[in-house]
Amino acid sequence: MWRAIVENTPDRALILKLQAGDLEALGELFERHRHMVYRTALAITNDEDIAADLLQDVFLRLYRFACRVDPCRPLEPWLYRVTTNLTYTFMKRRKRWWQAIKDMAEILARESKPSSEKLVEKEEEILWVRKAIASLPLSHRVVIVLYYVNNQSIQEISQILEIPLGTVKSRLYYGRQTLKKKLGMEKELRQEVTYEFT
Repeated sequence: MWRAIVENTPDRALILKLQAGDLEALGELFERHRHMVYRTALAITNDEDIAADLLQDVFLRLYRFACRVDPCRPLEPWLYRVTTNLTYTFMKRRKRWWQAIKDMAEILARESKPSSEKLVEKEEEILWVRKAIASLPLSHRVVIVLYYVNNQSIQEISQILEIPLGTVKSRLYYGRQTLKKKLGMEKELRQEVTYEFT
């Protein structure tokens, strides 16, 4: 559990060095965690440029507020929290809805090498899933991304977002229900369109 104090976290020595002003420690922490931060920001915003900007902002925050980071606790929950908070702030400021994540279908499409027709079909499914996720309320979208893309547990999400477990479960439930409805309607629409053109 993240709330428990862990004396020898993998990043402990680097955090202590960073707190002493060592910029090389920041570079090492960046290399260690940049993919996780970038992937989270990209999954929520679905914009590579914005995700890259948020990545830089997260590590600038780490540098500026290093003295507030507890070296006896894992760093990842802190990074997830800062990433999601900065993303929330960005989304509210711009007042836009962004597409959110690459679905597991994209991973499956990369792992197997289907025929070109099946690949096109799979890409269409991925696009519909992205659109469905992008239409979710931001609070549901963030929970869906953390749970399905970053494989965080419900308890971990509760700690990252600093919200009760029940709230995480509720947002996950309603996010799933909305996705099921939207994706079900898309499937019916696709079948109707296919029928009309055959």
